[in-house]
Amino acid sequence: MRRTVFAFSVAILAAALVPPSPAGARQEAKEVLKIQLPKPMFIGTPRNIRTPNLEPITGRARGPFMVPVGTVLLSGGKPVTASDKEPVIGELSFVTDGQKSGEDGYYVELGPGTQWVQIDLGKSQALSAIVVWHYHSQARVYRDFIVQVSDDKDSINGVTTLFNNDHDNSAGLGAGKDKEYIETYDGKLVDGRGVSARYVRLYSGGNTSNDMNHYVEVEVYGLPAK
Repeated sequence: MRRTVFAFSVAILAAALVPPSPAGARQEAKEVLKIQLPKPMFIGTPRNIRTPNLEPITGRARGPFMVPVGTVLLSGGKPVTASDKEPVIGELSFVTDGQKSGEDGYYVELGPGTQWVQIDLGKSQALSAIVVWHYHSQARVYRDFIVQVSDDKDSINGVTTLFNNDHDNSAGLGAGKDKEYIETYDGKLVDGRGVSARYVRLYSGGNTSNDMNHYVEVEVYGLPAK
């Protein structure tokens, strides 16, 4: 009987020590982000790319990514600007036109050096994920790939960096700790972390095949502003 009373008292004490949940708090409902992928343009594991900051090559497809229920594509058809005012090949509109093929005629090419493209979502919205396809018809690594978001079209104030694999700060935006990766038809998925932003700016500084910068498609997913 004493053991029962003692156990009951301990249970009451433990419950009293647990802080109460905030009023109205509940677990956010999640679902798998559905991404329509283009067809693969090369098969096999590339072995001729050497870079000191490359993520391990597993040969496996990306696993499911969970996002808040109600997440939608925010970037479809949205206007795109860039640091290179006159692209070498293609149009800036290719970045958000929904066409992800790795074939010629589906990408925009910007000049050498550090360049950026920026998508204007029209208004600040909570971001769930950003999926990026650079040129993916052959295995290559794009250098100094950085993704920043903000409500400032000049990307000066209130900037949040979501991805940065510029390990030596050659782009001048700060050294990043993310890994470089080989382009595939999967694209690169960057966690939006629920950050609210209107502008999505993506930097790169050439690639392992040449000094140019390419974008096939960028998809920004999030919760639409009410």
